[in-house]
Amino acid sequence: MFFAGKLLAWITQPLSWVIALLVLAIMSRRRRPVWSRRFNLVALLSLLSMGWQPLPDALLRYLEQQHAAIAPDAKLGQFKGVIVLGGALESARIWEDNGQVALNSAAERMTMAVVLMRQDPRLLMLFSGGEGDLVGYGPSEANRAAVFFDSLGVAKDRIHYESASRTTHENAVLSASTPGIDATQPWLLLTSASHMPRAMASYQKAGWNVTAYPVDFRAGLHTPWWEYSLSQGAQRWQLALHELVGYIAYRIAGRV
Repeated sequence: MFFAGKLLAWITQPLSWVIALLVLAIMSRRRRPVWSRRFNLVALLSLLSMGWQPLPDALLRYLEQQHAAIAPDAKLGQFKGVIVLGGALESARIWEDNGQVALNSAAERMTMAVVLMRQDPRLLMLFSGGEGDLVGYGPSEANRAAVFFDSLGVAKDRIHYESASRTTHENAVLSASTPGIDATQPWLLLTSASHMPRAMASYQKAGWNVTAYPVDFRAGLHTPWWEYSLSQGAQRWQLALHELVGYIAYRIAGRV
Protein backbone atom coordinates (compact mmCIF):
# COMPACT_ATOMS: atom_id res chain seq x y z
CA MET A 1 0.00 0.00 0.00
CA PHE A 2 2.93 2.34 0.68
CA PHE A 3 4.26 2.03 -2.88
CA ALA A 4 0.74 2.33 -4.30
CA GLY A 5 0.37 5.53 -2.32
CA LYS A 6 3.56 6.91 -3.85
CA LEU A 7 2.22 6.10 -7.32
CA LEU A 8 -1.04 7.87 -6.52
CA ALA A 9 0.93 10.83 -5.23
CA TRP A 10 2.61 11.14 -8.62
CA ILE A 11 -0.64 10.71 -10.54
CA THR A 12 -2.36 13.42 -8.51
CA GLN A 13 0.27 15.97 -9.50
CA PRO A 14 -1.46 18.01 -12.23
CA LEU A 15 1.82 18.91 -13.89
CA SER A 16 2.38 15.20 -14.55
CA TRP A 17 -0.76 15.25 -16.70
CA VAL A 18 0.70 18.05 -18.81
CA ILE A 19 3.92 16.07 -19.24
CA ALA A 20 1.94 12.98 -20.27
CA LEU A 21 0.02 15.00 -22.89
CA LEU A 22 3.25 16.47 -24.29
CA VAL A 23 4.78 12.99 -24.51
CA LEU A 24 1.72 11.77 -26.40
CA ALA A 25 1.99 14.75 -28.74
CA ILE A 26 5.62 13.93 -29.52
CA MET A 27 4.91 10.23 -30.03
CA SER A 28 2.01 10.89 -32.44
CA ARG A 29 3.63 13.74 -34.34
CA ARG A 30 4.54 11.74 -37.46
CA ARG A 31 1.76 9.18 -37.80
CA ARG A 32 -1.11 11.21 -36.36
CA PRO A 33 -0.26 14.91 -36.68
CA VAL A 34 -3.86 15.97 -36.04
CA TRP A 35 -3.91 14.14 -32.72
CA SER A 36 -0.48 15.57 -31.90
CA ARG A 37 -1.81 19.11 -32.28
CA ARG A 38 -4.82 18.21 -30.14
CA PHE A 39 -2.62 16.84 -27.38
CA ASN A 40 -0.51 20.00 -27.47
CA LEU A 41 -3.60 22.18 -27.29
CA VAL A 42 -5.08 20.26 -24.35
CA ALA A 43 -1.71 20.42 -22.57
CA LEU A 44 -1.57 24.20 -23.05
CA LEU A 45 -5.16 24.74 -21.91
CA SER A 46 -4.62 22.48 -18.88
CA LEU A 47 -1.53 24.41 -17.90
CA LEU A 48 -3.22 27.78 -18.27
CA SER A 49 -6.35 26.76 -16.36
CA MET A 50 -4.29 25.22 -13.58
CA GLY A 51 -3.40 28.65 -12.24
CA TRP A 52 -7.01 29.74 -11.65
CA GLN A 53 -7.17 29.25 -7.88
CA PRO A 54 -10.91 29.36 -7.09
CA LEU A 55 -11.45 25.85 -8.45
CA PRO A 56 -8.81 23.93 -6.41
CA ASP A 57 -9.71 26.12 -3.43
CA ALA A 58 -13.31 24.91 -3.68
CA LEU A 59 -12.11 21.31 -3.41
CA LEU A 60 -9.82 22.18 -0.49
CA ARG A 61 -12.64 24.08 1.21
CA TYR A 62 -14.87 21.01 0.94
CA LEU A 63 -12.21 18.91 2.68
CA GLU A 64 -11.36 21.51 5.29
CA GLN A 65 -14.96 22.02 6.36
CA GLN A 66 -15.61 18.35 7.11
CA HIS A 67 -14.43 18.93 10.69
CA ALA A 68 -15.00 22.25 12.44
CA ALA A 69 -12.07 24.13 13.93
CA ILE A 70 -11.92 24.08 17.73
CA ALA A 71 -12.26 27.43 19.46
CA PRO A 72 -9.01 28.87 20.92
CA ASP A 73 -10.52 28.84 24.41
CA ALA A 74 -11.61 25.18 24.25
CA LYS A 75 -11.29 23.21 27.48
CA LEU A 76 -8.30 20.93 27.06
CA GLY A 77 -8.54 19.27 30.45
CA GLN A 78 -11.00 16.69 29.14
CA PHE A 79 -8.34 15.23 26.82
CA LYS A 80 -5.47 12.92 27.66
CA GLY A 81 -3.26 14.47 25.05
CA VAL A 82 -2.79 15.52 21.43
CA ILE A 83 -1.76 13.26 18.55
CA VAL A 84 0.42 15.11 16.06
CA LEU A 85 0.79 13.59 12.62
CA GLY A 86 4.04 13.93 10.71
CA GLY A 87 4.30 15.74 7.41
CA ALA A 88 5.42 19.17 8.56
CA LEU A 89 9.17 18.54 8.45
CA GLU A 90 11.46 18.81 5.47
CA SER A 91 13.52 15.89 4.23
CA ALA A 92 16.23 14.56 6.52
CA ARG A 93 18.94 15.45 4.00
CA ILE A 94 18.13 19.15 4.47
CA TRP A 95 18.54 18.80 8.22
CA GLU A 96 21.86 17.03 7.89
CA ASP A 97 23.18 19.53 5.37
CA ASN A 98 22.82 22.57 7.62
CA GLY A 99 21.94 21.24 11.08
CA GLN A 100 18.90 23.50 11.44
CA VAL A 101 15.27 22.65 12.14
CA ALA A 102 13.45 22.75 8.80
CA LEU A 103 9.66 23.04 8.63
CA ASN A 104 7.54 23.05 5.48
CA SER A 105 4.22 24.71 4.61
CA ALA A 106 2.35 22.51 7.12
CA ALA A 107 4.36 23.94 10.03
CA GLU A 108 1.20 24.62 12.08
CA ARG A 109 1.09 20.91 12.91
CA MET A 110 4.23 21.41 14.97
CA THR A 111 3.76 24.93 16.31
CA MET A 112 0.13 24.54 17.40
CA ALA A 113 1.01 21.35 19.27
CA VAL A 114 3.45 23.35 21.40
CA VAL A 115 0.81 26.05 21.97
CA LEU A 116 -1.68 23.47 23.24
CA MET A 117 0.85 21.90 25.60
CA ARG A 118 1.67 25.30 27.05
CA GLN A 119 -2.02 26.06 27.54
CA ASP A 120 -2.50 22.89 29.60
CA PRO A 121 0.59 21.54 31.41
CA ARG A 122 -1.14 18.17 31.92
CA LEU A 123 -1.58 17.53 28.22
CA LEU A 124 0.61 14.81 26.68
CA MET A 125 1.73 14.57 23.07
CA LEU A 126 2.04 11.57 20.78
CA PHE A 127 3.99 12.35 17.62
CA SER A 128 3.53 9.82 14.83
CA GLY A 129 5.82 9.84 11.81
CA GLY A 130 8.44 7.55 10.34
CA GLU A 131 10.14 7.90 6.97
CA GLY A 132 7.63 8.90 4.31
CA ASP A 133 10.12 9.16 1.44
CA LEU A 134 10.28 6.32 -1.05
CA VAL A 135 14.00 5.97 -0.38
CA GLY A 136 14.69 6.60 3.30
CA TYR A 137 17.52 8.97 4.16
CA GLY A 138 18.80 9.87 7.60
CA PRO A 139 16.81 9.94 10.86
CA SER A 140 13.05 9.34 10.92
CA GLU A 141 10.61 12.21 11.12
CA ALA A 142 9.96 11.35 14.78
CA ASN A 143 13.67 11.76 15.52
CA ARG A 144 13.73 15.09 13.74
CA ALA A 145 10.58 16.17 15.59
CA ALA A 146 12.32 15.42 18.88
CA VAL A 147 15.07 17.87 17.92
CA PHE A 148 12.45 20.51 17.16
CA PHE A 149 10.46 20.09 20.38
CA ASP A 150 13.65 19.93 22.45
CA SER A 151 14.77 23.24 20.93
CA LEU A 152 11.52 24.83 22.17
CA GLY A 153 11.96 23.48 25.67
CA VAL A 154 9.05 21.02 25.68
CA ALA A 155 9.54 18.52 28.50
CA LYS A 156 10.69 15.18 27.14
CA ASP A 157 8.57 13.20 29.58
CA ARG A 158 5.41 14.70 28.06
CA ILE A 159 6.05 13.41 24.54
CA HIS A 160 5.76 9.90 23.12
CA TYR A 161 7.15 9.12 19.67
CA GLU A 162 6.06 6.57 17.08
CA SER A 163 8.71 6.35 14.37
CA ALA A 164 7.77 3.40 12.14
CA SER A 165 4.67 4.65 10.29
CA ARG A 166 4.85 5.71 6.65
CA THR A 167 1.17 6.29 5.86
CA THR A 168 -1.91 7.68 7.61
CA HIS A 169 -3.21 4.13 8.10
CA GLU A 170 0.06 3.13 9.77
CA ASN A 171 -0.08 6.29 11.92
CA ALA A 172 -3.36 5.10 13.38
CA VAL A 173 -2.49 1.43 13.80
CA LEU A 174 1.07 1.77 15.08
CA SER A 175 0.26 4.67 17.40
CA ALA A 176 -2.24 2.46 19.22
CA SER A 177 0.54 0.01 20.10
CA THR A 178 2.91 2.66 21.43
CA PRO A 179 3.91 1.87 25.06
CA GLY A 180 2.10 4.01 27.61
CA ILE A 181 -0.67 5.02 25.21
CA ASP A 182 -4.34 4.15 25.74
CA ALA A 183 -6.35 4.67 22.55
CA THR A 184 -9.67 4.45 24.43
CA GLN A 185 -8.96 7.66 26.33
CA PRO A 186 -9.99 10.96 24.70
CA TRP A 187 -7.31 12.42 22.45
CA LEU A 188 -7.09 15.41 20.16
CA LEU A 189 -6.00 14.59 16.61
CA LEU A 190 -3.98 17.44 15.14
CA THR A 191 -3.21 17.56 11.43
CA SER A 192 -3.81 19.73 8.37
CA ALA A 193 -7.48 20.55 7.79
CA SER A 194 -7.50 19.04 4.28
CA HIS A 195 -5.95 15.83 5.63
CA MET A 196 -8.35 15.59 8.56
CA PRO A 197 -11.17 13.59 6.87
CA ARG A 198 -8.82 10.71 6.00
CA ALA A 199 -6.95 10.96 9.30
CA MET A 200 -10.09 10.95 11.46
CA ALA A 201 -11.61 8.03 9.55
CA SER A 202 -8.35 6.06 9.85
CA TYR A 203 -8.03 6.63 13.60
CA GLN A 204 -11.66 5.85 14.29
CA LYS A 205 -11.34 2.68 12.22
CA ALA A 206 -8.36 1.70 14.40
CA GLY A 207 -10.45 2.14 17.57
CA TRP A 208 -9.20 5.53 18.75
CA ASN A 209 -11.29 7.96 20.78
CA VAL A 210 -10.31 11.11 18.91
CA THR A 211 -11.59 14.64 18.42
CA ALA A 212 -10.44 16.58 15.37
CA TYR A 213 -8.20 19.62 15.86
CA PRO A 214 -7.61 20.86 12.30
CA VAL A 215 -4.85 23.35 11.52
CA ASP A 216 -3.06 24.55 8.39
CA PHE A 217 -6.15 25.85 6.58
CA ARG A 218 -5.43 26.81 2.96
CA ALA A 219 -8.71 27.76 1.25
CA GLY A 220 -10.40 30.15 3.68
CA LEU A 221 -14.07 31.06 3.40
CA HIS A 222 -13.88 32.25 -0.20
CA THR A 223 -11.43 32.90 -3.02
CA PRO A 224 -11.66 36.02 -5.25
CA TRP A 225 -12.42 34.95 -8.81
CA TRP A 226 -9.43 36.91 -10.16
CA GLU A 227 -6.75 35.10 -8.15
CA TYR A 228 -4.34 33.41 -10.54
CA SER A 229 -0.96 31.79 -9.95
CA LEU A 230 0.52 28.87 -11.85
CA SER A 231 2.75 27.82 -8.97
CA GLN A 232 0.10 28.20 -6.23
CA GLY A 233 -2.61 26.69 -8.41
CA ALA A 234 -0.55 23.59 -9.18
CA GLN A 235 0.27 23.12 -5.49
CA ARG A 236 -3.36 23.46 -4.41
CA TRP A 237 -4.59 21.11 -7.12
CA GLN A 238 -2.01 18.55 -6.01
CA LEU A 239 -2.97 18.87 -2.34
CA ALA A 240 -6.71 18.62 -3.01
CA LEU A 241 -6.44 15.69 -5.42
CA HIS A 242 -4.00 13.86 -3.16
CA GLU A 243 -6.47 13.92 -0.28
CA LEU A 244 -9.56 13.17 -2.35
CA VAL A 245 -7.97 10.25 -4.21
CA GLY A 246 -6.31 9.07 -1.00
CA TYR A 247 -9.61 8.94 0.84
CA ILE A 248 -11.25 7.03 -2.01
CA ALA A 249 -8.35 4.55 -2.09
CA TYR A 250 -8.60 4.04 1.68
CA ARG A 251 -12.34 3.47 1.36
CA ILE A 252 -11.82 0.85 -1.37
CA ALA A 253 -9.10 -0.86 0.68
CA GLY A 254 -11.36 -0.95 3.77
CA ARG A 255 -9.06 1.24 5.82
CA VAL A 256 -11.71 3.83 6.67
